[in-house]
Amino acid sequence: MALKDNYLESLRRQVAEVEPHDVAALCAAGAVLIDIRDHDELADGSPLSAQAINRGFLELKIETVAPSADTRILLLCANGTRSLLAADALLRLGYRDVRSIIGGFGRWKQQGLPFATIPQLDNTERKRYVRQLLMPEVGMQGQLRLKQSRVLLIGVGGLGSPAALYLAAAGVGTLCIVDDDLVELSNLHRQIIHCEEMVARPKVDSAAQRLRSLNSSAQVSALRQRIDEHNVDAIVSDYDLVVDGSDNFSTRYLVNDACVKWSRPLVHASVFRFDGQVSVFLPRSGCLKSPCYRCLFPQPPGTDLAPSCADVGVLGVLPGIMGTIQALETIKILLDIGDPLVGRLLCVDGLSGEFQMLDVEPDPHCMCCNQSDVALQPQTRLPKVQ
Repeated sequence: MALKDNYLESLRRQVAEVEPHDVAALCAAGAVLIDIRDHDELADGSPLSAQAINRGFLELKIETVAPSADTRILLLCANGTRSLLAADALLRLGYRDVRSIIGGFGRWKQQGLPFATIPQLDNTERKRYVRQLLMPEVGMQGQLRLKQSRVLLIGVGGLGSPAALYLAAAGVGTLCIVDDDLVELSNLHRQIIHCEEMVARPKVDSAAQRLRSLNSSAQVSALRQRIDEHNVDAIVSDYDLVVDGSDNFSTRYLVNDACVKWSRPLVHASVFRFDGQVSVFLPRSGCLKSPCYRCLFPQPPGTDLAPSCADVGVLGVLPGIMGTIQALETIKILLDIGDPLVGRLLCVDGLSGEFQMLDVEPDPHCMCCNQSDVALQPQTRLPKVQ
């Protein structure tokens, strides 16, 4: 015991310490506050501005929040002991200004400082998402953000099937699927969320059952109805992001206009025989370079230029590819990582195996996203996990 006490005493002479009530001013000046407690401990709450990095991963993940050796780092544990040991490790790693918070989170609460109770993943969820949790771009905070996200999927056909499956598998907490169609045998070569037993059943019922069996923790709601001008606002406004897997231009325009109105990110894709397209639209969300769907297609092309797959066919695997890319783009937006396909149209030629990226500029004369009442429109509400 004396050895440990002597060691901690020597650390206190080497590591700067700070009172909890001084943390806010240091963070305002650019310091990074890191809560190094275990996940179970975080259930009791954590300072509002803290980033959670478990002590066991601190050295591995520290550069994701403190890329510069000159970053001032403030470490918080339960009572101020583990933070001393962690501070010593970061100083040895090369960081120049690392400080331990005296008394840890216990003292933080005693001083009446603000904190928030953070939703946690249970043991089953940690095992399920362990491969994503290992990725610094996701981690515990990202996984919690996915869990709190609400995604609307228009259509559970060839595009919506893989998108819904991968979003549920990734841990998106709430999924709403909208479709008014029934499962047909001819759907099954591409609409992989359905099965033979569900033929002649509503697609939303089939899809909801499959998603719940894939991930029982996902909240899945099913709306068996067609999107129209009477319901589109009420449906779109209740979700953080919209994945458009519809197969007709009238629905695409309705959904686009509602997403512009409510500042909801829209992840769009379409397929034609061996060709596919996918893009992301973020109009009125602070992204000045983002067009909307009407910027790309101001008017629907004639039926001779855009016949349906019922008329000309489609290779079943192609919507699987495009729907999977939609799921990827959705996750990137929800986690605020990477470079989403904003202002770009990804075109896939299945026969040649070529991927081509086309730039899409906002249309300054667009009848939808270039209106003068932008400031009056509701703003996006993507979830934030502190």
